[in-house]
Amino acid sequence: MSDERRGTPADVDLTTPNTARIYDYLLGGKDNYAADREVAEQLLGVIPEARTAARENHAFIGRAVRHLAGEGVRQFIDIGTKLPARGNVHEVAAEVAPDAAVVFADGDPVVLAHARALLAGRPGAGRTAVVRCDPRRPAAVFDDPAVRALIDVDRPVACILDRVLHFIDDDAEAAKAVGAVHDALPPGGHLVFTHITQDPEPESGGNVGKVFQPTDGHFWGRSRARILDIVGCFELVEPGLTYTPQWRPDAGAPAGDTPERTFTLAGVGRRRP
Repeated sequence: MSDERRGTPADVDLTTPNTARIYDYLLGGKDNYAADREVAEQLLGVIPEARTAARENHAFIGRAVRHLAGEGVRQFIDIGTKLPARGNVHEVAAEVAPDAAVVFADGDPVVLAHARALLAGRPGAGRTAVVRCDPRRPAAVFDDPAVRALIDVDRPVACILDRVLHFIDDDAEAAKAVGAVHDALPPGGHLVFTHITQDPEPESGGNVGKVFQPTDGHFWGRSRARILDIVGCFELVEPGLTYTPQWRPDAGAPAGDTPERTFTLAGVGRRRP
């Protein structure tokens, strides 16, 4: 048995690069393998700021969750390809609200296997759930029996679409998915989202696409205007749609000179009445 296979769930494919594990590698995590690291290093060759972009994305999600928990939200549904590693939604929410309930949802069996293994036996595991859903149809997660068992849909819920919408290539389909989430959320509900944009360097899109060809995740960067159209059913809270490091930065955090080099726009939207 190889060192990489040791301790890994048996049904996890180590040979096909996986976007969640690539992201984990860029964050400095340990839940990634040689195939993932190879793609990540190729990405860094095209976008040298990719590691910084991943960290800023992760930090934004943390600030958004912390903000909403501070506003009284105690239920979070995190949809999209990521691993529940250190500093993810369940840990950040628990810092403010130890009773917070968190659902991790994804359509990738690799991610689900890792998520269940990583969460098993951890403190607060009873307040978390891992369920399968199609991120392109995120509202369907609200009908999952495991979600219904953990989440009270009569109380405020925050739905997180982190690095999800840019995997839906059709604008109308992406807007429809966001609209369905809006309608599924109860009063007081929120949407937290991030979206890749090629605005700072339009010519890089083709090269990035080639890097990700070995994976099953192919994304489409959109302009700021198109992203605003897609999330338009939500009322964005201040400061609106910004590059990740610009969204309510922590006091004393160093201000980067080029926030646009994260290539990621982000925001928090409030459900309209």
